[in-house]
Amino acid sequence: MDDLPIIQKTYDLIKWYVPILNRLPRDHKFLLGDRITSNLYELLEGLIQARYAPDKLPQLQVLNSQLDILRHQTRLLLDFELIATNRYEYAGQLLNGIGTDLGGWIKQQRKRVTA
Repeated sequence: MDDLPIIQKTYDLIKWYVPILNRLPRDHKFLLGDRITSNLYELLEGLIQARYAPDKLPQLQVLNSQLDILRHQTRLLLDFELIATNRYEYAGQLLNGIGTDLGGWIKQQRKRVTA
């Protein structure tokens, strides 16, 4: 498969994160866990759609805010003591890697719009 690195990173994050979210205690699994899972899938779908969109910038900016929501939701897992610190840090690294790629993509699209 010839995916953009950001799409592969998001795919890998989902593969790692969803099994952890599925093991959350029942009172958190069906609210916070499901929201994070839905947001992860929406992020992946949005990135794939943006890849083919003629005007990528608006979509990428929406995805950037979705990524920020995921960061905060992940921090809630830590604050509620639902994930270990090392897993939180690893999730943060993966989310930051996706954020770096997304920021670069947004910057590239802004240059394209102003050029």
